[in-house]
Amino acid sequence: MQERQSDRQPLTLSDVHQPEYLANPYPLYHRLREHDPIYWDEEMHAWVLTRYADVVAVLRDPRFSSAWGTLETAWMPEELRPRLEPALRAVSRQMLFLDPPDHSRLRGLVARAFTPRMVESLRPRVQRLVDELLDALQAQERMEFVADFAYPLPAIVIAEMLGVPPEDRSQFIVWTRDFGRLLDGSNLSFEELLQTLDGIAEFLAYFRRQIEQRRSAPRDDLLQALIMAEEQGDRLSEEELLGNCVLLLAAGHGTTTHLLGNGLYALLQHPEQLQLLRDNPSLAATAVMELLRYDSPVQLTSRRLKTDVDWAGRRFKAGDEVLTVLGAANRDPEQFPDPDRLDLRRADNRHVAFGHGPHFCLGAPLARLEAEVAFTTLLRRLPGLHLETEQVERFPSLVFRGFQALPVAFTTVLPASSTPLDR
Repeated sequence: MQERQSDRQPLTLSDVHQPEYLANPYPLYHRLREHDPIYWDEEMHAWVLTRYADVVAVLRDPRFSSAWGTLETAWMPEELRPRLEPALRAVSRQMLFLDPPDHSRLRGLVARAFTPRMVESLRPRVQRLVDELLDALQAQERMEFVADFAYPLPAIVIAEMLGVPPEDRSQFIVWTRDFGRLLDGSNLSFEELLQTLDGIAEFLAYFRRQIEQRRSAPRDDLLQALIMAEEQGDRLSEEELLGNCVLLLAAGHGTTTHLLGNGLYALLQHPEQLQLLRDNPSLAATAVMELLRYDSPVQLTSRRLKTDVDWAGRRFKAGDEVLTVLGAANRDPEQFPDPDRLDLRRADNRHVAFGHGPHFCLGAPLARLEAEVAFTTLLRRLPGLHLETEQVERFPSLVFRGFQALPVAFTTVLPASSTPLDR
């Protein structure tokens, strides 16, 4: 039985921060998989898994925990603890970081809002939002795709579902970045960590104000449903209510923003595939699945061992962290023939961009719908769509993959009058 090695590996997942891999991490993933698909990474202080079969198996194995474990706060300056400790505790009660039965209980409270049927009923509203965003560009022949389209679309949708004012979305992006930095966490200095937790504390305070308003003036939306569950006491604690409001709002638009940016960039880099989708909008569902596989918005997720586990000739020890690299699994040639080729007609596309097992992304149906409507409408209404510059800036993260900005240009904005609201 092979124990974890103490020698520094010739390759490390932390190399993804290098400029050449920030632009394109997939050659690194291939090299890591070929070197050893299951290895102890001294730089990351974790096991790294890059093979599809291992990633899927770990994500559905109850011996691998999603929980954060102990929340040690002695490192915090004493004067900041009253503000920052509640933020850390609330985040730890998000369903993202819980195992059954708590995970199952919380997910069950929210899942009804994200069933395929409920999400499909949002298609007309999503279509109108897409058209309104493009109508606002009528006098222009360019846009900064992230700021002008990829961010506001999912932010408005999830804000409306929760029942919080969409006009607050300029603040949502700041708080969402703080939340994302905490999840990524790999390069935060002590001061940056304090700033990030302070931002999350503001996020929680925002929801406390929203919840207080609802107690005197109830409404019919997802936030009200969660408040009612919290009032029942045994179904949702205050920390769970606040933490999962943050999760729903942040995850409900942050990763979809990356999906839209990554997807458009991939299409613009493959003009024959772009033209295929433009000529065949009925391919939208299959195309979005392939864009998710090809350049996943979430590149990895982690688990921690509850007990010693023998795994494919390795000894995982209780407490070890295991990094399942979703981006690498989605490019595994054992699962996906010719994995580095973008093929919008790809069949049997069981990617893991949304994770796998009990923590499979709750908002997956909504993200897919938003992307389907967005890409088909963009290609229909924006002739001559192209990158304005080849020098694009990636979002610097180990966990998330997206763009800081993506300037594009086009020849005109065609009218939306013939855009169908329903398929």
